Amino acid sequence: MTALVTKDYLVDILEDAHSRTMELLDGLNQDQMMGPQLPVVNPLLWEIGHVAWFTEQFILRKLHGLDPIRPDLDKVYDSIAIEHSVRWDLPLLQLNESLTYIDQIKNKIFDRLEEGKADEADSFIYQFATFHQDMHNEAYSYSRQTLAYPAPKFATTRDLTLTEADTGPYPGDADIPGGTFRLGSERDAPFLFDNEKWAHDVTVYPFKIAKAPVTNEEFAAFVADDGYHRRDLWPDVAWGDLKASGQQHPIYWISDGPAKWLTRRFDQVIDLPPYEPVVHVNWYEAMAYCEWAGRRLPTEMEWEVAAASEPDGVGLGRTKRPYPWGHERDTTGKANLDGRSTGCVDVAAFAGGDSAWGCRQMLGNIWEWTSSTFEPYPGFSADAYRDYSEPVFYTRKVLRGGSWATRSRMVNNTHRNFFTHERQDVLAGFRTCARHNWN
Repeated sequence: MTALVTKDYLVDILEDAHSRTMELLDGLNQDQMMGPQLPVVNPLLWEIGHVAWFTEQFILRKLHGLDPIRPDLDKVYDSIAIEHSVRWDLPLLQLNESLTYIDQIKNKIFDRLEEGKADEADSFIYQFATFHQDMHNEAYSYSRQTLAYPAPKFATTRDLTLTEADTGPYPGDADIPGGTFRLGSERDAPFLFDNEKWAHDVTVYPFKIAKAPVTNEEFAAFVADDGYHRRDLWPDVAWGDLKASGQQHPIYWISDGPAKWLTRRFDQVIDLPPYEPVVHVNWYEAMAYCEWAGRRLPTEMEWEVAAASEPDGVGLGRTKRPYPWGHERDTTGKANLDGRSTGCVDVAAFAGGDSAWGCRQMLGNIWEWTSSTFEPYPGFSADAYRDYSEPVFYTRKVLRGGSWATRSRMVNNTHRNFFTHERQDVLAGFRTCARHNWN
């Protein structure tokens, strides 16, 4: 059951998501709004209209039964029905037309909400529509990186305060004992996505997980040891593509002499920050590194245990934290989320956000690949947007955590993200586990 929230809260988050969209579009010209035709990006102009259409579709049309504002847009902005490759050739709304369309939707939406608490249906779908826009806003962020556009300028960057203690590496493993754990979301969660249904008991065997994600410095050692040239390190399915592409290092790294690296961050080339987490690596690169290091990726169960469980003096306690640091959602001073930085920070930062086991940055900075395939939990059922999870089960790998561009209002310890194995454009890295003795 979705917790009831107020009209004011729903209006605030919808307006905030729209403001973030406008920040991400600021400074882009018409050509940049379309961009080149690439398999990993959409035309930004198409995405803006799609997000507006989605909001109208699921709030005004499906929930409230209103007639469409623009029936013709169903053939332009339905992401399920319209192939990715043709989105550059559609009769897209221009930006000013999209903004007019958005204003029409918002006015109708706000008129439907009564003062005070919204009902359960409104509380769920208004938040879901906002989180859908948040996800696209994150995609706009890494699309700007993919296309070498200037870094976006977020009002929230003023909220990032780091000290000397927030710099450097954070080495070592956390020892997690065995026990029983409730994986997933309970029925009384304030909000959940359908793929988190439902919490169920799982058996946890003791494991060791890195306190921080793998850093650029650590990954550079893998590159220096011919990691991209060693057939024994790579899954079979990835090796042919790797050889065909000629890739020899993470996609945005630039060699600057022996054992020296630069990297491109948006439209700027900078020295590779040694203690930031490696980012823009795909699942295969993460697996190859683990093979080289004698480590492994955590399962998503292990990741959630390390983020959410607490010790009880003997093993795993039954208390489960919604956030690594506890039960309060406020992430200020605890995580690099919400665009507080337009990039990663060192893995030592935000000690105040540690989990009960001393694992740092379980939320924020980067999404983290796990070894797990994206599958339904026992008792799964699709929510109002039936195509959110179900069509892609068994075809993606699970990522956990959230990146610097992820909105804190939509992520917690049970949130499951999912991408195909080869994606390098997303803001993803990884942390590792020690191999079990029985492996």
